Amino acid sequence: MAKEICSDAVFIETWNKHRSAKKVSEILGLSERRVNFRRRGLEEKNNIVLYADDNRGIKYQKNYATVPHNVRTNLGLLNGQVIVFSDAHFWPGIRSTAFKGLLWAIQEFKPRAVINNGDAFDGASISRFPRIGWDSKPSLIGELKACEASLEEIETAAKEGNRQCKLIWTLGNHDARFENTLANRVPEFANIKGFTLKDHFQAWTPAWSCWATDDVVIKHRWKGGIHAVYNNSVMSGKSYVTGHLHSLKVAPFSDLNGTRYGVDTGTLADPVGPQFIDYLEDNPTNWRSGFAVLTLWKGHLLQPELVQVFDKDHIEFRGEVINVTKF
Repeated sequence: MAKEICSDAVFIETWNKHRSAKKVSEILGLSERRVNFRRRGLEEKNNIVLYADDNRGIKYQKNYATVPHNVRTNLGLLNGQVIVFSDAHFWPGIRSTAFKGLLWAIQEFKPRAVINNGDAFDGASISRFPRIGWDSKPSLIGELKACEASLEEIETAAKEGNRQCKLIWTLGNHDARFENTLANRVPEFANIKGFTLKDHFQAWTPAWSCWATDDVVIKHRWKGGIHAVYNNSVMSGKSYVTGHLHSLKVAPFSDLNGTRYGVDTGTLADPVGPQFIDYLEDNPTNWRSGFAVLTLWKGHLLQPELVQVFDKDHIEFRGEVINVTKF
């Protein structure tokens, strides 16, 4: 078996200095593929995160610091409804129309579970991206308090409607910023209470994925691009519900196994809210504000339904325009 041309310690030191597969490849004389393979192996072997600054490296990153104890939550539902929202990017002082619509839907349907499908927390002040001009971002504690207040409203509505309603938080890439920042800057604080996001939101069960049934998977992201939701269902062989892309849509796919669905749960935030306004540079986006309602009957997923914002006071659902200003 061929020996490595440098020790683990040298590789880790080189990676942490340059944080780029291409640069490390040039310095150590390894192929980029070998660099990324070794990086993943060292992360797993030493339970560390070798953070990347370039997009090419990011896709190989394993955020071990943010893996919750429950990697997968299984609901095992046969009948009832599940409400799935994502990408709330909760911001101090803002209650979006979709958020009010969510409270309406929880009251209306009394779901068996409410799934916060990632990126409730934005982490603007600890983003790896540089500041844009003189933009103003909320403090970390301000964001945590905003998340806390909004999620408490959801918790209260869910428990009033159904005391057995389960609250699941499938973590997103923005949520991961909280622990990634700490893990890379103060690794000595590992396992101390308060240094993981779930410590601050104990009513919600954290997981990377939530399986409503054996055939319905809910997680923050998988495939990318305009055809992501279609590819998710085709490639997984399951109905696959994701957020991340803010597009709020349903893509059915049928084959000899029947029909399954790819679902994007949109964004609970206002697409032109302060969370996004600067980096969008006033460009149009194919984003929609809303969330998804999943109905299960005898273990089968019926066609997923979308709740979409109509205007600042109304949502649209099942051919009706509903006023949500009281929520």
